[in-house]
Amino acid sequence: MEVSEITGKAPAFVIIAETVADVAAREALLDRAMGPRRKKKSSEKLRRGRRPSEGLAFVARDAEGMVIGTVRLWDVAMGDAHTRALLLGPLAVDPSIKNGGVGSALMRQAIAEARRLGHRAILLVGDAPYYARFGFSAEKTGSLAMPGPYEQHRFLALELAEGALDGVAGVLKAAGRKQRKIERLSLAA
Repeated sequence: MEVSEITGKAPAFVIIAETVADVAAREALLDRAMGPRRKKKSSEKLRRGRRPSEGLAFVARDAEGMVIGTVRLWDVAMGDAHTRALLLGPLAVDPSIKNGGVGSALMRQAIAEARRLGHRAILLVGDAPYYARFGFSAEKTGSLAMPGPYEQHRFLALELAEGALDGVAGVLKAAGRKQRKIERLSLAA
């Protein structure tokens, strides 16, 4: 399903829901954009063995149909595990077209769809100046923690519903749908 089309300085692209057919291209893009150490990040511990939140995995395709960008959101539990949020990541764009608006368009799409689906907050670990333009800040993450090493000032949140993170404390835990065996095998190949 086509979601949006953007034109301008960068080549035209569309943002669509990710499909199983996108897995290999997405993984290759992530390797190019983030390098081999990407799988060692704390955020990866929360994603490992899980599927993205229902309806919240997107790819950007160029005019030739190549995957040039990706963003996914994941279900996480906070504090007492009764409070849920989304963890965004990774957001990646093909290095050859950085600064062409693809990453911003993917972020806007992910946030809008998360809000439409009734999610209350999005968390991420990333560059505060970049993500501030979308409303993210470290203001609401001081009582929260990621599993494993991370830089606290890079742990950011966006409340989609006012007060969604008020009084929430503790280490994030993976939540949501687990990967099926066939999905784990295709990622290992």
